[in-house]
Formats: sequence, structure tokens, C-alpha cells
Amino acid sequence: MSRILAGTLALVLLLPAACASDDEGGVPRINFYNSPQQNIKAIADRCTKLADGRYRIVLNTLPRDADGQREQLVRRLAAGDDGLDVLGADVTWTAELAEAGWIREWTGENAAKARAGTLQMPLDTAIWDGKLYAAPYTTNVQLLWYRSDLVPEPPKTWQGIMDEAARLAKEGKPHYGEVTGAQYEGLVVWFNSMVASEGGSILDRSGTKVELGPPALAALRLMRQYATSKAADPSLSNTHEDEARLAVEAGRAAFEVNWPFVYASMAENKPDMLPNFRWAPYPGANGPGRSPLGGANFAISSYSKHPELAFEAALCLRDAESQKIAATKDGLPPTLEAVYQDPAMREPYPMKDAILQALKTAAPRPKTPTYQNVSTVISAVLSPPGAINPDATMTRLKEQIQDALESKGVLP
Repeated sequence: MSRILAGTLALVLLLPAACASDDEGGVPRINFYNSPQQNIKAIADRCTKLADGRYRIVLNTLPRDADGQREQLVRRLAAGDDGLDVLGADVTWTAELAEAGWIREWTGENAAKARAGTLQMPLDTAIWDGKLYAAPYTTNVQLLWYRSDLVPEPPKTWQGIMDEAARLAKEGKPHYGEVTGAQYEGLVVWFNSMVASEGGSILDRSGTKVELGPPALAALRLMRQYATSKAADPSLSNTHEDEARLAVEAGRAAFEVNWPFVYASMAENKPDMLPNFRWAPYPGANGPGRSPLGGANFAISSYSKHPELAFEAALCLRDAESQKIAATKDGLPPTLEAVYQDPAMREPYPMKDAILQALKTAAPRPKTPTYQNVSTVISAVLSPPGAINPDATMTRLKEQIQDALESKGVLP
């Protein structure tokens, strides 16, 4: 009954949006829904110009947080809203949207173009049950960012960060090593990469059973150790990506494990600190670990009134020029390998080789149509990181993740 009411409410709320999707002047309107991105409108306008009157792309900006983005799209798709055409989807949503029948499979020439020159790791995030359901737009990996004026040689392990933090603290210098420890997706990202770096996984390959095991237990022990060490910011349990970024820019932290957007932010906000703001591989237990894999893909709504034009628009929105704009102006790593070789990437993306290297071993999050449920459970069980009791927490994770996998609901 709750799902019926939710669908009815969504239909009522979305009537204005559906009406606004009507074509104007005989030119088909392609509604493009995407997360906030400073230069995405310029990319959309460029593609509209290249369409030469065959269609025009209208940008609709989703909420800033990933949960809000997903909720808006899922509710509209569940209501069968035909005012959605091209969807900017987080890499973790592919299985859910495809399994629900809400997005179209990419086939034939469209699929060939989406695959051509795309890095394998990002491409795999767009595949569910052996079929391509989206075109990779941007990818993302985390690196260890550090102040070389405080730490001449970057640590390779989490223990190394803790050791350096203890040394800096003793000297009365900035010493925190910022990580995303708040109760949200960032905490899941941290745990997933810790497990993968230990050689394990959260779910089995089918995405239907909990795996965890000894690697997860080792990861839990290391996370608790870190959260109770000198490296841990007192606000660790409330830290998101932005709080981590700001702590380093404010001079309170010596390290942060974060996405590459922090480099552009440092260049703009604290240019005097930029010469000493360096990067290194994602840390592991015994050496470099497996970085989290992020990014966004473009999917085509099953309810689009202009599916072929939507596929064409999506391909333009993620072509080499579009990805170069997103990378050089918005700091979003490309999914097309050729873009990394463009000379224009050299100045804004000096860490591009490190990103490419990290992409070879990056740790994707589990593939399952119920990922949102799984993620919510994991972040709740692991929060706050300092209160992790490895054995007891492992038991809770196994039980609650399995329950989440068996959930029938897809609406938030």
C-alpha cells in the first residue's frame, strides 16, 4: 500500500515536470538530469549546437547529495514519467535501475561508440547481467593527499599515516589524517576499499550473498585502530569529503584520503599551499591499497519519448571534448583514455598518471539491485568508526547485509 501511495504522490507532484517536457517549435526536447556541475550547462549547450536543430538539450539539476539525486530519479521513473531522457547516474545505481526496467540497454552502434576507448574499470560499472546499460561519463579514484612541508615522504600504509601523525602531534604540528567517517556513503567507500585491499569483498560475484570473512575482520580492526589514533580528527564521525578538504586547507590536517577535486580546490582557495600539496597512492595495510572507484554514467530512460535522440545526445555529452571540459574546468576524471594524453590536461591534472595507475586496481562497490539498502546498513553498523568492535561488528554486518539483500523494496 505504501508503494502505491508513493507512486500516486509522485505522479501528482510530477505533473508540472511532465508537461514541461513538451517539444517546442517542432524541435524535440531532450531532458537531461545531472548532479550539480559548474560547467555542465556549457557542455549541454555545445551538444545542442552540434545537433543543428534536430534536438535541444535542457539541463535539469538534481540535488547535491547522491541520496537526494537517486530519490528524485527513482520516484519519477517509478511513476513512468516521460519527461526524463538522459540520466546522470551514480556508478552504483546501474543494477537497480536496469533490474527495475527503468533504463534502456545500449545496443548496436550506440553500444560500440560507448565502449570505444573507454577505460575498462569505468566501463564495467555500466554493465549489469552482461549487458551495457549506460555510457561512462566520468570516473573517480581516491588518492592520499599530503603536505610535503610536513611529511617529505608519503606513507604507503594506514599504519604509516598513524606513525607520522603521532610524530607531528608530538612536535605540535598539524597532524590529522582526514577520512570520510560520517554515517553516509563515504564510510561505506572506506570500508569497501579496506576489505578489497585485504583481498576480500563484501558480496560474492553474484551479488546475492554476503562474503566478508577474514579480510573484512582485518579491515574492521584497522579502521578502529585508525579511528582511535592520533591521526583521527576529533570530528572523524562527522567528516564528509568537504570537511576533509577544508581541514587540510585550514591547516589543521597533514593528510587526507580524498578524490582529485581537492587539488583544484586547493589551487583556487589556498594557492600558497599548492606547491606543497602532493599526492600518493591510496594506502593499504602492507603497502599501497585499492582505491575506491567512483564516477557517473549516462543512462537512457525507458520512458523517453525520443530514445534514439537521447542516445545520440548522451554520446555527445560524454565525448572526448565534453570529458576534457569536465576534467579541466570541473576536476572530474575522464573515462576515455585518450583524454588523459591531451596536452590541455597537463596543468590542471598533474596527477593524471596516478589516477590511471589507480584505475588498474581500483575497488568497485558491490553490484546488486539492492545496493542502496546494503549501503545504508553498512554505514549504520560502522558508525562511529571509533566504536567498532571487530568481532561483534562483523556478526551484525553479516546478518543485516543479508537482510538488506533480500529486501523487495526499491523506493527510498
